[in-house]
Amino acid sequence: MIIRTILAASAAAIAFAPMTASAQTMLKFAHVYESSEPYHTCAVAASDKLLAATDDRYGIEVFPASSLGKEVDINEGLGLGTVDIIYTGQLFAGRAYGPIAIGGAPFMFRDYEHWDHFRNSDLFKELSQGYEDATGNHIVSLTYYGARHVTSNKPILKPEDMKGLKIRVPNAPLYMMFPRATGANPTPIAFAEVYLALQQGTVDAQENPLPTIQAKKFYEVQDDINLTGHITDALLTIVGGPTWNQLSDEDKAALSTVLEETADCATQQIIDKENELAAWFKEQGVTVNEVDRGPFIEATKAMHNGDMATWDQETYDRLQAIK
Repeated sequence: MIIRTILAASAAAIAFAPMTASAQTMLKFAHVYESSEPYHTCAVAASDKLLAATDDRYGIEVFPASSLGKEVDINEGLGLGTVDIIYTGQLFAGRAYGPIAIGGAPFMFRDYEHWDHFRNSDLFKELSQGYEDATGNHIVSLTYYGARHVTSNKPILKPEDMKGLKIRVPNAPLYMMFPRATGANPTPIAFAEVYLALQQGTVDAQENPLPTIQAKKFYEVQDDINLTGHITDALLTIVGGPTWNQLSDEDKAALSTVLEETADCATQQIIDKENELAAWFKEQGVTVNEVDRGPFIEATKAMHNGDMATWDQETYDRLQAIK
């Protein structure tokens, strides 16, 4: 038994140990997602690209599944220099600079195309600069995370069905907007702890995109997937200020190009998975409910510029005007 424990511990240490690389400097890229997910696999592939682009001056070592800390921890690590690059939700970045969170608010985008035009807009560039001015950290790219849907152990077909529902949300205030708009009870829980919370009944429901529901196996402990599509969500790729500022202009350009390609890589894979997963979940015996989103949209829009908003009316109007 002792030998097995030692072997297991050794295996775990090897899994997260720094890999041998020819780079002079290995940049630590931390995130909270599984190693099977496109965010991770595309980031791993980025290392060879960066080695080639910088003549082996820089490579990337990727740490998945909260191995360097929860999302709040890795955000803090950027400024401390304990991590160099992270994926993070816009609402987590919004803790440091409120307006950047607008892209992660519920029903803020009409559809994927609206979001895609936003990420390539002057407005997003200005919001990114505002975040950098506030934190010193540099936003490089925006990766599509998917449309977030509610999973539960009962059908959620109209806002009234969510009344009193104890639903897990990420630990950032704006994730509470949609539950509050529909009368649910939002409960912040760290991402790594959600499966157990659902299994033990600590919460009744959670919300995430279909690829994440599959990767985290939430469908094993939830009977229904309700296609609310309430957030067209995305992950910011951010380089910490201490790391960014020590790079030459040439290496900044190389890193930016590689991380933008990484965002495109993961974005396309998430789109592909979204298109096929509803059928896959049905094959697993999960009930997938089509939802009339209209009443959910109306309930939530009333809160867009209320007390929870961390942006001003002009920013909101400019986003809505993007075609």
